[in-house]
Formats: sequence, structure tokens, C-alpha cells
Amino acid sequence: MRIGRVAPLFTVGITATLVATLTPAQASAAEPLNRFANQKPAWQRCDASQPAALQCATIDVPLDYSHPGGKTIKLAISRVKTSVPGKRHGVILFNPGGPGGEGLDMPAMMKDAMPKKVLEQYDLIGFDPRGVGRSSPVTCGLTGTEQTVEHAYRPATFQRDVTWARTVAEKCRAKNGDKLPYITTRNTARDMDVIRAVLGEKKLSYLGFSYGTYLGAVYAQLFPQRIDRWVLDSSIDPARVWRGMIQVWAEGTEPAFTRWTKWTAQHDRTYHLGDTPAKVKKTFWNLIARADRSPIDDGGQKLTGDDIRAMLRAEFFRPKSAAESVMNLKKAADGRATSGRSLVPADRQGTPRSAAFAGQAPADNESATFWTVVCGDTAAWPRDPEQYRRDAIRDKAKYPVYGDFGSNITPCAFWNKPAEPVTAVNNNVGVLTVQNQWDSQTPLVSGLGMHRALKGSRMVYVQGGEGHGVYSADQRACANIAVNAYLSTGQLPAKDVTCKVSGRQSPGVNQGIVPAPQHTPQAPRF
Repeated sequence: MRIGRVAPLFTVGITATLVATLTPAQASAAEPLNRFANQKPAWQRCDASQPAALQCATIDVPLDYSHPGGKTIKLAISRVKTSVPGKRHGVILFNPGGPGGEGLDMPAMMKDAMPKKVLEQYDLIGFDPRGVGRSSPVTCGLTGTEQTVEHAYRPATFQRDVTWARTVAEKCRAKNGDKLPYITTRNTARDMDVIRAVLGEKKLSYLGFSYGTYLGAVYAQLFPQRIDRWVLDSSIDPARVWRGMIQVWAEGTEPAFTRWTKWTAQHDRTYHLGDTPAKVKKTFWNLIARADRSPIDDGGQKLTGDDIRAMLRAEFFRPKSAAESVMNLKKAADGRATSGRSLVPADRQGTPRSAAFAGQAPADNESATFWTVVCGDTAAWPRDPEQYRRDAIRDKAKYPVYGDFGSNITPCAFWNKPAEPVTAVNNNVGVLTVQNQWDSQTPLVSGLGMHRALKGSRMVYVQGGEGHGVYSADQRACANIAVNAYLSTGQLPAKDVTCKVSGRQSPGVNQGIVPAPQHTPQAPRF
């Protein structure tokens, strides 16, 4: 059934729902929000390089929702109209992850991935979140070196790391002024409700990946009555935002590393790294020590042991890929010819997920947005640099592969106090979460945390699943069948669903829409 566009009804709707998320003092100023709901987007083709069906428009949203009569910022939205009259259910909004991921090309991507029975019911909607891409992008004027976010803890370099963190925070304040405190997940969720109202919809359906799961959970917390069919793929743990989510990379890597040593030992005839897990482990750490003494030449790059630990962290979740990398590094260290596969191939050197609108945002936009959101969402960041030192030392011992990276100092230690408290996600809204067992960016423990926080949720768990992002165009895959059934009927599974990786899937190959993690120190991503 098509929902008609009745402006007065949805004007009331947006005011009522947004007011509910504000304090009493803020709510008294909320009447000007009506004008944002009444906008009429001027749709036009997004880009000559993109399909004509992908249309874009720009709308205004308040910079600060507590003062909607004040400054505004531009929000870029997109759509592909695919619904069929008589079968139309509404719109579905997408977010690809981040913070800092551009989403304007998502409708075109998802049109190619979703089955007909889903496409017939929805118009597909994308957007660049505030501060990102074409939506009033933030920049901190960071150099390439300043965008390098992975810092191993070493006593001799810690003060240099502190200086880096302070410099990034100071540059971000200087470049963005009063805009900086309002580039947050809570405000992006409010922007989503403006998008809903502008499109003339009573409710919103949603598919969010990685960071997009947290954004979706915050929206569900702020606007539970606006939730329709809601899918969260590869979830953030709301209780860990945000320092805990960076630290969970280290926690999740250790079982993946142990699994890798077992798998590699079973394939010693191919990789020659050791015929027992203990020998494989020893080979790896000997290689790390060797690279720290004398950096290894990998395709023209000189890699220290710290470099290798950082670059291989995500690879350990895909044993075959990691074994190939370690084998080639060992050959390079021994002066032997390698297969030609470098640890960071040219096609993975920081290429953005969305190349559709390349060059539209400042060069440091993704990194700048990442820090702006993770520092601005929550005050739960230590302010004392020595706390980071102590934590890094502790976690390097506890999680040897990545613990010191995950707990070392960040710009958030020097960030201004957030404008609002962090959103406590704890509700009974019915949503579907989807999770691979071996996910490097949002490890299983993180996905389970989201499932617990959303008490009305059902989880589709892919046992043995590797890679970041589950949902894909493979309509035969168990997880995709479950997601598509929910999106097409609105009926959640009666209980949690466990899927197993099919035999036709190759080890180490990411199957989802979200690309396999790339080692790109300039752009941290969930």
C-alpha cells in the first residue's frame, strides 16, 4: 500500500519524534523543525558516470537540533525508485559504515544485490551522513602522516604519539569551529528522521553495515515508533563505543590468530611455516623480531615488526590469506623470490569503498569524520596520557598481536567535552541482526553485544563465516534468505537462526556487500 504524502501529518510527526529526543529546554525551541519536514527535494541525476536511475538531491538540516532556528548544514541524499505500484511498502535507507563512509551510491549497489521480491516493495535511499562527502564535509587539514592512526606502543615513541594526538585534536577544532560538536551519531540519527519526513513516510526501513549498525541502533532508541523493517549487519557493541570498539579489535584477533596457527599447521606442505600450531606461532613471532631488527622489503616497502602486526591483524580472520602473506614475508626476509603478492597489494592501498563521487570531499574527510564522531559521541575517553601508556602496556601483554595498538593514545584524549551524553541503547524494538563468526572489524563478541542491547532482536549467525559484512547478492546463501524473507514480509524469525558456510565458498573470501578490511592506516573504518 502506498503511503500518501500529506505534509501537515508528517510535519507533526517529525516535530513530535524529534522533541522526544531533546531536553525540556531544547524541546521548547523545536517548533522551527517543521520547516525541515516540508522541504521538497529537487531530484536530478547524481553523476554522469552513474546510472541515470540514481538520483540525488540536497536538503537542509539543523546543525544543532536544540536550536533548529539557527545554523543549517547541507545533507546529500540519493534514491533509486524500484517499487512497483500495488506492491510498494515504503522506502529503505542504507548506510555503508564508517564513521566517514559515503553512502550516495548505495541505492545503485543494493539494486544489483537485492532480489526482485524485495525491490518491488521499496524505493532505495542513500545519503552521505553529516560531515561526510557531499554533506557539509569536515576537514582537519591533516597531512598524510597525521592521518596514520595505528600507533604501536613503545616507550621511546610514546611522547611522539601524544604530540600526534594533541595536534590532530587542535587542527580539528581550528578548522571546524562551532560545527565540530554536532557531527555525531545522535544528530545523524535525527537527520535520518528528517529524511523520512521529507520523503513523506510514516516509518522507515533500514539496512546498515558495521558503523551503520550503531547508527541504526541509536535511531531505534530515539525513534522506536518510526522503525519498520530494520537490519543491522556486522554489529558494533553499543556498550563499547568508542574506545572499547577499537580495543575489541585486539581482543577479537587473538582467537583468530590461534585458529590461523592451527589451520596453517594443517597446511604445512603448502606454506612451510610449521607442522604444529606452536611451531607456526614461533615462526610468526621470530619473523616479527627479525623485522624489528632489520625491516623486511615487501614490494619496495620496508616493514618493521610493528608494521606487520598492524597489517596482518585483519588477515588472521582469513587463514589462507594470512598464511600466504606470512609465507611471502618469510621468503622476502630470507632473500628468496616470492609469489609477487605483497602484504598490501596496490589495489588495496586505501581505495575508498565508494568511488562514485571521488574528489568531492577533502582528502582527509574520512579520517577527520572518524575522529569527529568517535570523540564527539562519548566522554568515555581518558584524559590522562599516562592512562593510555598503562593500558597499552597491559594490553600488549594480554593481546600480543594488536593490544598496544588498540589501547594507545588517540586524539580523543584532547577533544572537547561532547555536546550530549552517549546514547544508551537498551530497548525491545524488533530488528534483525546478522553476524559472521570470523569478522575482523566487528568481531563476534561485538555482534553479541548488540544482540543483547536490542532485546527484541533476532540474530542470524553465520557459523564459520569470514569477512566483514554478511549480506550479499548470493540469494542462495542461508543468511541472505533470512534477511530477504524479513525485508519482504516484515516477519522476524521466531528464534535466532544459525547458518553454516556452504562448501562452495572459498576460504578467506569475503562474501558481503561491505568489502573485506583493507589495511589503510589513513582511514580507520568500522
